[in-house]
Amino acid sequence: MTGGLHLADIHHRFGDRQVISGLSLDVDDGEIVCLLGPSGCGKTTTLRLAAGLEELQSGSISVGAQQVAGKGIFVPPETRRIGLVPQDYALFPHLTVQGNIMFGLNSLNRREREERAATLLRQVGLAHLAGAYPHTLSGGEQQRVALARALAPEPRVMLMDEPFSGLDVTTRGAVRRTTRKILRARGVPTLIVTHDPGEALELADRIAVMRDGVIVQAGPPADIYQEPADSYVMELFGAPNRFSATVAAGKLDTPFGLIPAGSFDEGTAVNILFRADAVRLAGDDGDGGAVSAKVSSVRLRGATERAELALEKTGERLVMDRLHGSGLKKGDMVRLTVDLTAFHLFLAAD
Repeated sequence: MTGGLHLADIHHRFGDRQVISGLSLDVDDGEIVCLLGPSGCGKTTTLRLAAGLEELQSGSISVGAQQVAGKGIFVPPETRRIGLVPQDYALFPHLTVQGNIMFGLNSLNRREREERAATLLRQVGLAHLAGAYPHTLSGGEQQRVALARALAPEPRVMLMDEPFSGLDVTTRGAVRRTTRKILRARGVPTLIVTHDPGEALELADRIAVMRDGVIVQAGPPADIYQEPADSYVMELFGAPNRFSATVAAGKLDTPFGLIPAGSFDEGTAVNILFRADAVRLAGDDGDGGAVSAKVSSVRLRGATERAELALEKTGERLVMDRLHGSGLKKGDMVRLTVDLTAFHLFLAAD
């Protein structure tokens, strides 16, 4: 095994702008880690630093036991043994698929290069396209060629920058599954940069959520989704519903009744966030604690539909997701309950 990728206390600036502040992250042997965050948060800069495409200003980067960047140390990208799949794939247009994969395998003889390319093409399901040129391939096929090319030199670490963002919705899921299967089979530690929370949940063994150059939470996908560290992480994974309340006698007053304020002090302003699937029609679970609401709109979302509602008493707006075919329509009056265990409490200033 390779020993993984280790970034310690990384700081980086572009002019007066601090883009990474004290970032530390490990990608262990055989692990897939997704660095997740919106555009401009510093995730691609982190990837470029790991690859050696940007020179490190402060901190330390190691590949296995070898330090490749740090004070007085800079190992060039080509000798770090890191495989990189850039966002645009960067295939060589004048080379065939086989030629792209063989490119850079100068330490092997011709026969060995051809055999390795053939093996990788079989793994990515493109053996029949060995003689094709990149411009004749679909986006999904180009992505798999780029993956095979990055794996060909048997890297110690794989880096992938938004590798599925250019694919259509129909192709994206299948290519993601194929990619994960190949990375699993090869056992190479992989860092994937993405802005797509669904992609991170599907691909990652661990997710590191980034905001403004800082990792705000890292852990297994289930932990990140179910126990978000703050409202930013919660909203990143979809939390369209929010109440605001102030702690009084250890309780928070919501339209669905009083709930415990947890560890928040008396008088603290708190935001209560919850997802659309926590809202239910009262008939699903009985009428206890139900409130009246009017349906503002119903939108189809594939197998589910999303209803926007206004609470009759307070006018507050909620979003509810249900299986398609509920029969709800604009203008309907309904009774709602909420799974109170799905409430997540955060400081209002968070």
